[in-house]
Amino acid sequence: MDGMGIIGWIVLGGLAGWVASMFVGTNRQQGLLGNIIAGVIGGVVGGWVFTMFGGTGVTGFNIWSFVVALVGAVIVLYIWKMISGRER
Repeated sequence: MDGMGIIGWIVLGGLAGWVASMFVGTNRQQGLLGNIIAGVIGGVVGGWVFTMFGGTGVTGFNIWSFVVALVGAVIVLYIWKMISGRER
């Protein structure tokens, strides 16, 4: 888990998922649990994307990890939005 415990992943994921849901426009449909799930999955996806381009993924509870999780959560939410067919 890269130096972060489960509570750190939940907090970081919740914050990243919440901000990402505001970017994507799904904030009204998602609750706290949806934000956490989107952010944690976004942290994994963002870490994968960033390492594909030579960067580093989630490194702990810091600003860089938040940015990585945020980018990944936006990707996850856009894909979810396209799959589910929801516009708003």
